Amino acid sequence: MEDDWDYAEPFVRRTRVHAEDVDALQHTNNTIYVRWCEECAWEHSASLGMDIDAYHRLDRAMAVVEGRYQYLKASHLDDEIDTATWITHWDKRLTMTRHFQIRRVADSATLLRAQVRFACIEISSGKPRRLHKEFLAAYAPAILGIEPPEA
Repeated sequence: MEDDWDYAEPFVRRTRVHAEDVDALQHTNNTIYVRWCEECAWEHSASLGMDIDAYHRLDRAMAVVEGRYQYLKASHLDDEIDTATWITHWDKRLTMTRHFQIRRVADSATLLRAQVRFACIEISSGKPRRLHKEFLAAYAPAILGIEPPEA
């Protein structure tokens, strides 16, 4: 259900649990949830005009510096999954925070909540650098402008 998201207007990426996502316990391996969050963040960034080509052209990237993942329920083979993301905070200089919520489509059960903090780096050196003005322009419309409670 659309109104069951933690925040309004999520960017949502749909996927399905495949055989290679399932571990020996017969549920989706925890690392797959992290991958889904990463893929959702990349697709959201690309939808805002900040794809990998833009990152390389600007010699800037948003690199993960901290991630918190709260695994709530399991998913299983062939489950359809929605991963949602929001940019909930940024300092307009160096860092931004994304929140994620992963839900099973069949019953809208929330399977995971995550909070990931990113810092802007210069790709060529790996050193922290201020957000490029193109980053600011591209990401600004997507910022919720809140700092919600920790995931």
